[in-house]
Amino acid sequence: MRLDPQAIAAGVRLIAHDSIGSTNSEARELALAGERGPIWIVAARQTAGRGRRGNSWVSERGNLYASLLLTEIAPTQQMAQLAFVVALAVHDAVAEVLPPGAPLAVKWPNDVLLDGKKFAGILIESEGPAVVIGIGVNCAHHPDNTSYPATNLSAAGAAVSPEQLLQWLSAAMLRRLGQWSRGAGFAAIRADWLARAAGLGQEIRVRLPQRELSGLFQTLDETGRLVLRLADGGVETVSAGEVFALAVGQEMLPAQ
Repeated sequence: MRLDPQAIAAGVRLIAHDSIGSTNSEARELALAGERGPIWIVAARQTAGRGRRGNSWVSERGNLYASLLLTEIAPTQQMAQLAFVVALAVHDAVAEVLPPGAPLAVKWPNDVLLDGKKFAGILIESEGPAVVIGIGVNCAHHPDNTSYPATNLSAAGAAVSPEQLLQWLSAAMLRRLGQWSRGAGFAAIRADWLARAAGLGQEIRVRLPQRELSGLFQTLDETGRLVLRLADGGVETVSAGEVFALAVGQEMLPAQ
């Protein structure tokens, strides 16, 4: 494993493991021990990988499992914007191996899709002044029987090793974090994200902890909340939830 020369020149470090419980957990331990980053922690295999909301992340060899430790990256009120920054960086890195026009899209709030199926997920956690950005990318295989359809890059005809993808990702992350500029550049990040958004302008379903909503995915507001136009003409903004296509068999298409 190695980083892109641009990332190395910027002082980004790399810690690579053959097998580890969780790269996010390891990054949090490093933060507690006083490490400030930026440090990428990667593993060929995880034995206790985690996704959002406590879900496990299947972590066999062949995929990319990586976490980026950053410290004092932005004011607390702007930390939620990182999900969009990171999704764009993953999108940028994967676009390097896909043919032009491939159906690659970002899904609110922090997944990346190929041909309407999820192949990458993001888990962002805080530890004091540090933030840990966990990224899992299905390069060679993906789990079955998931709540949202899944795929991997190899199945889509885009063969790339975790090692090569990490190099592209480390460079893409550096560029997107620079564009974001600790929140000052979120308007540009938001515009770039919307240009790649799955389901924008379509009818979608949003699963919340206590209820579900359905309506037209209209836009993101200036803070990154999803803006949903309801059937009665009302508008609701959503800060956190899980987005699905409204009808069974319907694809969430990227923005045109």
